Amino acid sequence: MIEEPLQVSIKILEKEYRIACEYHEQDDLRASARLLDNRMREIRQSGRVIGTDRIAVIAALNIAHDLIQIQRSRPNYGEDTNRRLRQLQDQVNAALVTEHDEQHPEPQRDAEQHTAQTSTEPPLDASDERV
Repeated sequence: MIEEPLQVSIKILEKEYRIACEYHEQDDLRASARLLDNRMREIRQSGRVIGTDRIAVIAALNIAHDLIQIQRSRPNYGEDTNRRLRQLQDQVNAALVTEHDEQHPEPQRDAEQHTAQTSTEPPLDASDERV
């Protein structure tokens, strides 16, 4: 069954917006709207920026700046994740080979042939998958 996007109503600076999102993303959308609304209110209350469009751009720049600072403070996060995924893939492959060998024991004379077959099979690759 394919779920249709959900229409979520959010309010930013007293203006209501209806945004389509997936059911499982609605809490994050609401949290994002609250964050943006709070930032825009802070900027508006400072009195230095006038106009909703300008306030929205400054708030977006501030949030983007915060994100970049967080990413810089954790430069190895992506590398660590990729390394951990490779380790998990290796463990899964090893477990599959062990399970296969236990369920299908081969005579000693076929062991070399089995090794040659398994070494030519591509490893399990989920590098394009998202966690």
